[in-house]
Amino acid sequence: MNSEDRSAGSQVLAILELLADEAPTRSFEDLLRETRERSPDDARLPQLERAVRLALDIRTRTEQRRRRQSALAALVDVLQDMTFQEALDGRLSVVTRHARRLLDFDMAYVSLRLPDGSSYVHKSDGDTTALNVGLEMGPGQGLGDMAQERGAPFWTPDYLGDDRFPHSDAIDEVVVSEGLHAILAVPMTYDGRTVGALYGACRAVRHFSPDEVSLLRSLADLSASVIDATRRMDRVRAELDRERAENSRIGAALSESRSLAGVQASLSGMCLEGADLYDIIRLAATSLGADLMVRNAHGQVLACTGEVPDVDTATLVGAMVGSHTSTSVVELAENLWAAHVTTGVEGPGVLICKSPGPLTDEGRRLLYFTAQTVAMALLLRHNLAAAAGPARDEYLNDLLSGALQPPRHLAERARRLGLDPTAPHVVVTLRPEGGKQGEAAIWASSYAYRLSGLKTLRGECVVLFLPGSDPSAAAKAAADELSPLLGHAVSAGAAGPVRNLAAVGKAYQEARRCLDTLVALGGVGGAAAAGDLGFLGLLLSDDHDVDAFITSAVGPVIEYDAQRSTDLLHTLDAYFASGGSPTHAAQDLHVHTNTVARRLERVTELLGPDWQQPATALEIQLALRLQRARHSVYRPSTSPSRPAQADRCA
Repeated sequence: MNSEDRSAGSQVLAILELLADEAPTRSFEDLLRETRERSPDDARLPQLERAVRLALDIRTRTEQRRRRQSALAALVDVLQDMTFQEALDGRLSVVTRHARRLLDFDMAYVSLRLPDGSSYVHKSDGDTTALNVGLEMGPGQGLGDMAQERGAPFWTPDYLGDDRFPHSDAIDEVVVSEGLHAILAVPMTYDGRTVGALYGACRAVRHFSPDEVSLLRSLADLSASVIDATRRMDRVRAELDRERAENSRIGAALSESRSLAGVQASLSGMCLEGADLYDIIRLAATSLGADLMVRNAHGQVLACTGEVPDVDTATLVGAMVGSHTSTSVVELAENLWAAHVTTGVEGPGVLICKSPGPLTDEGRRLLYFTAQTVAMALLLRHNLAAAAGPARDEYLNDLLSGALQPPRHLAERARRLGLDPTAPHVVVTLRPEGGKQGEAAIWASSYAYRLSGLKTLRGECVVLFLPGSDPSAAAKAAADELSPLLGHAVSAGAAGPVRNLAAVGKAYQEARRCLDTLVALGGVGGAAAAGDLGFLGLLLSDDHDVDAFITSAVGPVIEYDAQRSTDLLHTLDAYFASGGSPTHAAQDLHVHTNTVARRLERVTELLGPDWQQPATALEIQLALRLQRARHSVYRPSTSPSRPAQADRCA
């Protein structure tokens, strides 16, 4: 091998060494220049130039391969990072973050396409204002729309100075606010569908190379597949959530239906066992989590479990008609419901429900079933009262007539009828002032059975024998319920309480006298017992309870004198004895007139401002006389044997 061949070989070896060392292009150019200067006429110079070009081509291809491998590795990293995110926002954040890092963008963002062809910016990275995310872009606006319509990348080195595409004021505002110039947009396409666009932007003028465009395009296509998969997964999750919710709803409905069936069975059982009306609606109220109230046709509350607002009559009538027509409950107001209660033997009633919130379908069905159960309970009670009526009427008639029967026999009959012979009872006599004794008798049967008492008819009157110790309250309650039913006044007299069944006849006679006296005094439609008639009641009463009369008339004055050692009672006596003159009363009492005036003011505080009215004043004077008479007979100096002697002389 001659020296020329060795020289050529050394030059080729030098080129290979530069290629192996990944020397810059200038090193290859320097080698050629030195060779030309040293041997400008060397015939092998073209071969050397060709070898340099081949080396540079190899170097370029190697760099391209390296960049592609790096880009592929970057795409793999993006895909791996996205797998750790489940939500679409998280995955798009990964895409924009990697796009900025891989291509040295100042800002990267993603817009998603809407069904109407418009787009909006969903996620952004590197932005410095709040204008970009959420920006809406109509059809035909911006680089992204052009890229999506053409299915190819579209870029500009200086956005605001480029008039190749239509501008939008909103988009231009974002570009100005962010200080952007170069913008690259590539479509995000998967399976022939464009889902949006991926953008890269720089705050300086920049020309994008094909490799950069290709890399962003690959990232966009990868993102499109992930977006599509995420949306499909979201739809699957949403469908699963709907299925779970539906299964939960069906399970809850099934559970509620089972609970409803159980409550209905319990209500039916309670009704057949003769449970109290309050117990029936209390069970339903607990199941509904609401308050219930049963009202009859006359507005009377038969049972109530809580605070239920009052409803006017017109609204109730409309609710009963609506509920009966639709065989369902009717909403009166917000969270206020009503259902009709119809027995067929009495006027229609209504069941009112006050719930804390809207009633479910099962709740409305339970409320309607409760109304039917209440109607059945009322009907059974009416039928039981009617069935037991003859025996109970006969027993009360025996008590009223005073037929001689052994006390043990009377007590045993009472127990068989469900009465407690040792409990206090009152006798109430009712007289409908407009006739309709038949309707009154039907009502009395149900009323007496409801209150665990007895009823019978005596002429034009209805007689009730009821548990209780307040005859006046019993008379008023009975009259108040019967009067609206008949549509006219009902007068009532009462007596009692009695704890001896043999004394029922006398109590009945006293109740009749109270009724006759009440009517004679012009009190038609009223209700009274002996205690309500003042001194007339004292005269009408069989036991002549003087102490009770004195207490009702001047009891507060007597109690005040006893507690404070005053003499108001004596002052009252002197005041009436002097003809109502404080001056004459003061002279009789040997005190100053102002003293009498102050005492009379105290009496007014104790007895009320009407104590000087004629009727009240008469009762007070009678009570004072009875008090004086009692003290005269039972004066302290009397020996223990004197009261007995006085009783024998009476």
